[in-house]
Amino acid sequence: MRKFWLLFAQATTIGLAMLFIVHTLKPGLLPNAARSGVVTLYENTPDSGSKMPTTGFSAAAKKVMPAVVNIFTTSTVKVPNNPFMDDPRFRFFFGDQGDNTATEQNSSLGSGVIVSHDGYILTNHHVVEAADKIEVALADGRTAKGHVVGSDPETDLAVIKIELPGGDLPAITFGHADQAQVGDIVLAVGNPFGVGQTVTMGIVSALKRNHLGLNTFENFIQTDAAINPGNSGGALVDVNGNLIGINSAIYSPNGGSLGIGFAIPVSTAKKIMEQIIQSGSVTRGWVGVAVQELTPELAESFKLGNIQGVLISEVVRGSPADQAGIKAGDILTAVDNKPLTDSNVMLETISGLPPGKVAVLKLLRNQSEVVVQVKVGKRPKPKP
Repeated sequence: MRKFWLLFAQATTIGLAMLFIVHTLKPGLLPNAARSGVVTLYENTPDSGSKMPTTGFSAAAKKVMPAVVNIFTTSTVKVPNNPFMDDPRFRFFFGDQGDNTATEQNSSLGSGVIVSHDGYILTNHHVVEAADKIEVALADGRTAKGHVVGSDPETDLAVIKIELPGGDLPAITFGHADQAQVGDIVLAVGNPFGVGQTVTMGIVSALKRNHLGLNTFENFIQTDAAINPGNSGGALVDVNGNLIGINSAIYSPNGGSLGIGFAIPVSTAKKIMEQIIQSGSVTRGWVGVAVQELTPELAESFKLGNIQGVLISEVVRGSPADQAGIKAGDILTAVDNKPLTDSNVMLETISGLPPGKVAVLKLLRNQSEVVVQVKVGKRPKPKP
């Protein structure tokens, strides 16, 4: 009897050891009832009557995405065959070898926003600058060749046009950038790094950003919505999917998003767009002066107290300002009775005057007020 129990114990031990080995190494060989750790999943069927709840900003994204396009450009640039030929000492010893340049094709990408059903698209000037070929890809997969209607380097805006069979393209709805407030939620839509249409979310971080050295005329909306290379010209929209800005630039030492992006307000973009569509260019007023900020130190040196204005540092010879007797060192305080608080306000005020208009400028010269009339000229085009 004792020998029988010994054999039984040994057989049981061996069986349990084999079961443990099989369970560890080959669990699939065991019956379902013997498996452990199996998770039971429950999934509703399409006709079960329950729907995924609508959350987030999917409605706004769905509204705006069809109107945002990807823009691919190709341009021909000249590159030096021998970089040493730019050195005069090298040319002195080896001689001038004639044309030292070769041409190559550069391609770049960006984004744009369809603003009308007949194919006008708003984008950045730097996206289409010097482009020999422009291809526009819509969100629905259609592509078309685009041509530049006109551009404005001083605000970094451009308008291009495409033609597609059937027309009636999905146009974006314009919002009101002047109603935006710091802290409002916004969405940025574009084609970052060429990966395809992408939607990112953030807030309005600041308004009326200027003196950044990006454009001549600056009034940016700052946002922390992720904007990367390729997003330029894309849409910045509110939570209702209405356009409030054109994404234009980022602050980044490495080219990636660091949460500081800048968009041109739609109020500015609309004015520029309308002029470009009507005449192919933008016309601004000009009087021919260069100015600098009137800092407290300068105001004290001029013994001006709390007077606001801008210091005229240079007068272009033969310009309207020169003909009106304005001199370097004058303090410009108002244009047509509109007070000037800084150089940005002065630039916007004068550029908004139509050429040919006679404007009244108030100046301070030797602590005395001087009023002059200036016939506004046409602002020259900026050099490339």
